[in-house]
Amino acid sequence: MTAVTATPTISPAPELSRIWNIVRLHLVNKQTFIGIPWIIVAGAWVVSMAIMVIVRASAGDADVVKASSGMTNSWAVLSPLWYMCAAGVLAIAQVFPFTLGFGVTRRDFYLGTSLLFALVSIGNSIGLATLTELEAATNGWGIGAVMFQALFFKGGSWLANFFIFAVIQLGILFIGAAIAAIYMRWRVMGMLVFWLALAALLVGIVALVTLSGSWPLVGEWFVAQGAVGVFAWTLVPVAIAALTGYFILRGATPKN
Repeated sequence: MTAVTATPTISPAPELSRIWNIVRLHLVNKQTFIGIPWIIVAGAWVVSMAIMVIVRASAGDADVVKASSGMTNSWAVLSPLWYMCAAGVLAIAQVFPFTLGFGVTRRDFYLGTSLLFALVSIGNSIGLATLTELEAATNGWGIGAVMFQALFFKGGSWLANFFIFAVIQLGILFIGAAIAAIYMRWRVMGMLVFWLALAALLVGIVALVTLSGSWPLVGEWFVAQGAVGVFAWTLVPVAIAALTGYFILRGATPKN
Protein backbone atom coordinates (compact mmCIF):
# COMPACT_ATOMS: atom_id res chain seq x y z
CA MET A 1 0.00 0.00 0.00
CA THR A 2 1.53 3.21 -1.07
CA ALA A 3 0.63 6.62 0.18
CA VAL A 4 -0.20 9.19 -2.42
CA THR A 5 0.72 12.70 -1.44
CA ALA A 6 -1.36 15.30 -3.21
CA THR A 7 0.53 18.30 -4.44
CA PRO A 8 -1.13 21.44 -3.12
CA THR A 9 -2.25 23.87 -5.76
CA ILE A 10 -2.47 27.59 -5.35
CA SER A 11 -5.52 29.01 -7.02
CA PRO A 12 -5.34 32.54 -8.35
CA ALA A 13 -6.96 35.25 -6.31
CA PRO A 14 -10.55 36.01 -7.26
CA GLU A 15 -10.91 38.71 -9.86
CA LEU A 16 -12.37 41.28 -7.46
CA SER A 17 -9.45 40.74 -5.09
CA ARG A 18 -6.94 41.33 -7.88
CA ILE A 19 -8.74 44.49 -8.94
CA TRP A 20 -8.91 45.74 -5.35
CA ASN A 21 -5.19 45.07 -4.94
CA ILE A 22 -4.56 47.53 -7.78
CA VAL A 23 -6.58 50.16 -5.91
CA ARG A 24 -4.53 49.51 -2.78
CA LEU A 25 -1.31 49.75 -4.78
CA HIS A 26 -2.29 53.18 -6.11
CA LEU A 27 -3.05 54.30 -2.56
CA VAL A 28 0.25 53.21 -1.04
CA ASN A 29 1.03 56.93 -1.15
CA LYS A 30 -2.36 58.36 -0.22
CA GLN A 31 -1.19 61.92 -0.76
CA THR A 32 -1.33 61.47 -4.52
CA PHE A 33 -5.11 61.08 -4.76
CA ILE A 34 -6.35 62.17 -1.33
CA GLY A 35 -3.92 64.47 0.46
CA ILE A 36 -2.59 66.86 -2.18
CA PRO A 37 -5.96 67.66 -3.86
CA TRP A 38 -7.43 68.73 -0.51
CA ILE A 39 -4.31 70.72 0.37
CA ILE A 40 -4.87 72.61 -2.90
CA VAL A 41 -8.55 73.14 -2.00
CA ALA A 42 -7.58 74.42 1.46
CA GLY A 43 -5.01 76.79 -0.03
CA ALA A 44 -7.52 78.16 -2.56
CA TRP A 45 -10.07 78.61 0.23
CA VAL A 46 -7.61 80.54 2.43
CA VAL A 47 -6.73 82.83 -0.48
CA SER A 48 -10.42 83.42 -1.29
CA MET A 49 -11.21 84.24 2.33
CA ALA A 50 -8.22 86.58 2.58
CA ILE A 51 -9.34 88.45 -0.53
CA MET A 52 -12.82 89.01 0.89
CA VAL A 53 -11.46 90.09 4.28
CA ILE A 54 -9.25 92.67 2.55
CA VAL A 55 -12.18 93.90 0.45
CA ARG A 56 -14.44 94.23 3.49
CA ALA A 57 -11.76 96.11 5.41
CA SER A 58 -11.01 98.58 2.63
CA ALA A 59 -14.28 99.06 0.72
CA GLY A 60 -17.87 100.04 1.30
CA ASP A 61 -20.90 97.77 1.36
CA ALA A 62 -21.58 98.29 -2.35
CA ASP A 63 -18.06 97.20 -3.25
CA VAL A 64 -18.38 94.15 -1.00
CA VAL A 65 -21.52 93.08 -2.87
CA LYS A 66 -19.73 93.57 -6.21
CA ALA A 67 -16.73 91.60 -4.96
CA SER A 68 -18.95 88.77 -3.78
CA SER A 69 -20.71 88.71 -7.13
CA GLY A 70 -17.39 88.78 -8.97
CA MET A 71 -16.11 85.81 -7.00
CA THR A 72 -18.82 83.64 -8.55
CA ASN A 73 -16.72 83.78 -11.72
CA SER A 74 -13.71 82.40 -9.88
CA TRP A 75 -12.14 79.09 -10.89
CA ALA A 76 -10.78 78.49 -7.40
CA VAL A 77 -13.16 75.61 -6.76
CA LEU A 78 -11.66 73.79 -9.75
CA SER A 79 -8.05 74.44 -8.71
CA PRO A 80 -7.28 70.82 -7.71
CA LEU A 81 -8.50 69.47 -11.05
CA TRP A 82 -5.35 70.47 -12.93
CA TYR A 83 -3.40 68.37 -10.46
CA MET A 84 -5.91 65.52 -10.81
CA CYS A 85 -5.15 65.38 -14.54
CA ALA A 86 -1.48 64.90 -13.69
CA ALA A 87 -2.46 62.23 -11.16
CA GLY A 88 -4.37 60.39 -13.90
CA VAL A 89 -1.29 60.52 -16.12
CA LEU A 90 1.00 59.25 -13.34
CA ALA A 91 -1.41 56.41 -12.50
CA ILE A 92 -0.60 54.96 -15.91
CA ALA A 93 2.92 56.18 -16.60
CA GLN A 94 4.43 55.18 -13.26
CA VAL A 95 2.31 52.37 -11.82
CA PHE A 96 1.50 50.42 -15.01
CA PRO A 97 5.10 49.32 -15.80
CA PHE A 98 5.59 48.39 -12.14
CA THR A 99 2.51 46.14 -11.99
CA LEU A 100 3.40 44.30 -15.19
CA GLY A 101 6.59 43.19 -13.49
CA PHE A 102 4.46 41.30 -10.96
CA GLY A 103 2.37 39.52 -13.58
CA VAL A 104 -0.69 41.76 -13.33
CA THR A 105 -2.78 41.65 -16.48
CA ARG A 106 -3.53 44.84 -18.36
CA ARG A 107 -7.24 44.21 -17.89
CA ASP A 108 -7.00 43.89 -14.11
CA PHE A 109 -4.75 46.93 -13.91
CA TYR A 110 -7.11 49.11 -15.91
CA LEU A 111 -10.22 47.92 -14.05
CA GLY A 112 -8.51 48.57 -10.72
CA THR A 113 -7.37 52.00 -11.85
CA SER A 114 -10.88 52.82 -13.10
CA LEU A 115 -12.34 51.75 -9.75
CA LEU A 116 -9.83 54.02 -8.02
CA PHE A 117 -10.86 56.93 -10.25
CA ALA A 118 -14.52 56.32 -9.42
CA LEU A 119 -13.92 56.09 -5.66
CA VAL A 120 -11.73 59.19 -5.59
CA SER A 121 -14.26 61.16 -7.65
CA ILE A 122 -17.16 60.10 -5.43
CA GLY A 123 -15.29 60.88 -2.21
CA ASN A 124 -14.05 64.28 -3.38
CA SER A 125 -17.46 65.19 -4.79
CA ILE A 126 -19.21 64.39 -1.52
CA GLY A 127 -16.83 66.74 0.27
CA LEU A 128 -17.03 69.53 -2.31
CA ALA A 129 -20.84 69.38 -2.60
CA THR A 130 -21.13 69.49 1.20
CA LEU A 131 -18.80 72.50 1.41
CA THR A 132 -20.91 74.20 -1.27
CA GLU A 133 -24.00 73.76 0.91
CA LEU A 134 -22.17 75.02 4.01
CA GLU A 135 -20.95 78.09 2.15
CA ALA A 136 -24.49 78.92 1.06
CA ALA A 137 -25.94 78.27 4.53
CA THR A 138 -23.38 80.53 6.24
CA ASN A 139 -23.68 83.35 3.69
CA GLY A 140 -20.15 82.90 2.47
CA TRP A 141 -18.60 81.75 5.77
CA GLY A 142 -20.03 84.83 7.49
CA ILE A 143 -18.16 87.35 5.34
CA GLY A 144 -19.89 87.01 1.97
CA ALA A 145 -17.01 85.14 0.32
CA VAL A 146 -17.70 82.80 -2.57
CA MET A 147 -15.59 79.87 -3.67
CA PHE A 148 -17.54 76.63 -3.84
CA GLN A 149 -20.68 78.29 -5.24
CA ALA A 150 -18.77 79.70 -8.17
CA LEU A 151 -19.49 79.03 -11.83
CA PHE A 152 -22.31 76.51 -12.43
CA PHE A 153 -22.56 75.33 -8.80
CA LYS A 154 -24.40 78.40 -7.51
CA GLY A 155 -27.99 77.69 -6.51
CA GLY A 156 -27.94 73.99 -7.31
CA SER A 157 -29.00 71.20 -4.99
CA TRP A 158 -26.49 69.06 -3.12
CA LEU A 159 -27.19 66.14 -5.46
CA ALA A 160 -26.77 68.30 -8.57
CA ASN A 161 -23.47 69.71 -7.32
CA PHE A 162 -22.27 66.23 -6.38
CA PHE A 163 -23.06 64.97 -9.87
CA ILE A 164 -21.30 67.86 -11.60
CA PHE A 165 -18.19 67.58 -9.43
CA ALA A 166 -18.06 63.81 -9.98
CA VAL A 167 -18.38 64.06 -13.77
CA ILE A 168 -15.68 66.72 -13.96
CA GLN A 169 -13.24 64.68 -11.89
CA LEU A 170 -13.95 61.42 -13.72
CA GLY A 171 -13.40 63.21 -17.02
CA ILE A 172 -10.12 64.78 -15.91
CA LEU A 173 -8.76 61.48 -14.55
CA PHE A 174 -9.75 59.35 -17.55
CA ILE A 175 -8.51 61.93 -20.05
CA GLY A 176 -5.18 62.03 -18.23
CA ALA A 177 -5.04 58.23 -18.23
CA ALA A 178 -5.87 58.06 -21.95
CA ILE A 179 -3.13 60.57 -22.79
CA ALA A 180 -0.64 58.55 -20.74
CA ALA A 181 -1.74 55.36 -22.52
CA ILE A 182 -1.10 56.99 -25.90
CA TYR A 183 2.39 57.93 -24.78
CA MET A 184 3.06 54.45 -23.34
CA ARG A 185 2.21 52.86 -26.68
CA TRP A 186 3.42 55.31 -29.32
CA ARG A 187 5.71 57.65 -27.40
CA VAL A 188 6.52 61.10 -28.80
CA MET A 189 5.04 60.43 -32.23
CA GLY A 190 1.77 59.37 -30.65
CA MET A 191 1.65 62.57 -28.61
CA LEU A 192 2.37 64.68 -31.67
CA VAL A 193 -0.37 63.04 -33.73
CA PHE A 194 -2.85 63.20 -30.85
CA TRP A 195 -2.41 66.91 -30.12
CA LEU A 196 -2.45 67.86 -33.79
CA ALA A 197 -5.59 65.80 -34.38
CA LEU A 198 -7.28 67.29 -31.31
CA ALA A 199 -6.39 70.83 -32.39
CA ALA A 200 -7.70 70.15 -35.91
CA LEU A 201 -10.94 68.71 -34.51
CA LEU A 202 -11.56 71.69 -32.22
CA VAL A 203 -10.76 74.22 -34.95
CA GLY A 204 -13.02 72.32 -37.35
CA ILE A 205 -15.93 72.34 -34.90
CA VAL A 206 -15.53 76.07 -34.20
CA ALA A 207 -15.28 76.82 -37.92
CA LEU A 208 -18.36 74.72 -38.72
CA VAL A 209 -20.48 76.39 -36.04
CA THR A 210 -19.21 79.86 -36.96
CA LEU A 211 -19.65 79.53 -40.73
CA SER A 212 -23.14 78.06 -40.32
CA GLY A 213 -24.15 80.84 -37.90
CA SER A 214 -25.15 78.25 -35.31
CA TRP A 215 -23.76 79.89 -32.16
CA PRO A 216 -27.22 81.13 -31.06
CA LEU A 217 -28.55 77.58 -31.41
CA VAL A 218 -25.63 76.25 -29.40
CA GLY A 219 -26.32 78.79 -26.67
CA GLU A 220 -30.00 77.90 -26.63
CA TRP A 221 -29.14 74.22 -26.35
CA PHE A 222 -26.91 74.83 -23.32
CA VAL A 223 -29.59 76.93 -21.63
CA ALA A 224 -32.26 74.32 -22.33
CA GLN A 225 -30.13 71.48 -20.92
CA GLY A 226 -29.13 73.26 -17.74
CA ALA A 227 -25.92 72.51 -15.86
CA VAL A 228 -26.91 68.97 -14.91
CA GLY A 229 -28.07 68.14 -18.42
CA VAL A 230 -24.87 69.46 -20.00
CA PHE A 231 -22.71 67.40 -17.66
CA ALA A 232 -24.87 64.35 -18.22
CA TRP A 233 -23.99 64.64 -21.92
CA THR A 234 -20.35 65.06 -20.87
CA LEU A 235 -20.42 61.47 -19.65
CA VAL A 236 -20.29 60.41 -23.32
CA PRO A 237 -16.75 61.76 -23.99
CA VAL A 238 -15.73 60.56 -20.52
CA ALA A 239 -16.80 57.01 -21.44
CA ILE A 240 -15.03 57.32 -24.80
CA ALA A 241 -11.81 58.41 -23.06
CA ALA A 242 -12.08 55.51 -20.59
CA LEU A 243 -12.64 52.88 -23.30
CA THR A 244 -10.01 54.37 -25.60
CA GLY A 245 -7.44 54.34 -22.82
CA TYR A 246 -8.17 50.68 -22.11
CA PHE A 247 -7.84 49.48 -25.70
CA ILE A 248 -4.68 51.51 -26.27
CA LEU A 249 -3.11 50.23 -23.07
CA ARG A 250 -3.76 46.63 -24.07
CA GLY A 251 -1.10 46.96 -26.76
CA ALA A 252 1.31 49.12 -24.81
CA THR A 253 4.76 47.80 -23.95
CA PRO A 254 6.52 49.93 -21.35
CA LYS A 255 10.21 50.46 -21.95
CA ASN A 256 11.04 51.27 -18.34
